[in-house]
Amino acid sequence: MAMTPERYICVNCGYIYDPAAGDPMNEISPGVAFAALPEEWVCPMCYAPKDQFDPLD
Repeated sequence: MAMTPERYICVNCGYIYDPAAGDPMNEISPGVAFAALPEEWVCPMCYAPKDQFDPLD
């Protein structure tokens, strides 16, 4: 049984990073897991850093 990558929610604004969708605003292709995002990646809605996200699933 394959694990699907988890979605993460921004605790600042509620944006949900879904690996199935990626992040077109930051040129992140679909299929990129949250853990694989670059360290400098920020929330596309409020610009919060990765450490402001919690697992949603």
